[in-house]
Amino acid sequence: MSHDASKPLPEGVQRVAQVLRDKGHPHAPVMLSDAARTAQQAADALGIALGQIAKSIIFKRKPDAAAVLVITSGDRRVDEKKVQALVCQDGQKLGRADADFVKASTGFSIGGVAPVGHAVPLVTLIDRELLRFDEIWAAAGHPHGVFKLHSEHLAHLTGAPVADVTEQANT
Repeated sequence: MSHDASKPLPEGVQRVAQVLRDKGHPHAPVMLSDAARTAQQAADALGIALGQIAKSIIFKRKPDAAAVLVITSGDRRVDEKKVQALVCQDGQKLGRADADFVKASTGFSIGGVAPVGHAVPLVTLIDRELLRFDEIWAAAGHPHGVFKLHSEHLAHLTGAPVADVTEQANT
C-alpha cells in the first residue's frame, strides 16, 4: 500500500473518505500501488482471503431503471434470481448494468465502486456471506482505493439489509 501524500486523493476516494468520517468510521481509505479492479487483485494486494473482499455488483432494475447494488463476498457469485425476488415486484426484472449506467448511478467507475458515497440513492443489499469474516475490505471510489471495516459495520454504513443473495457455494 502506498500513496504519495503530496498528491491529492482522487475525487471519488475523497467522497468516500468524507462519508466514512461523517459516520465515525475509524479507517480511512488507502491507495494501493497497483489497481485492484477485481476482487482477486485486491485480495492479493492486501494479502487476505478472497472472501474478505466486499465487491460491489450493480444491476439495473427494469422498467424504472433503479440502480441495485449488491455488496457480496469476493469468493461468491450473486444469484440474480434471489436479488430479483428481493428488490423487484409486479413482474419487474433485473438486468446487467453497463459502465455508463454504473458511473451515472454511483459516481464511480467499474472496479472502484464503493459501498457508500453514491451519486444517487441506490437499492442496496449486503451478502450474508460477508459476515463469515470479522475484517473485510471494500473499494473506496477508485480502482486503487480500498478501506478496511468490520463486516457487521457494513449495514451501519450503508443502511442496507443483510440477505441471502449468492449462489450456493461449492464446498
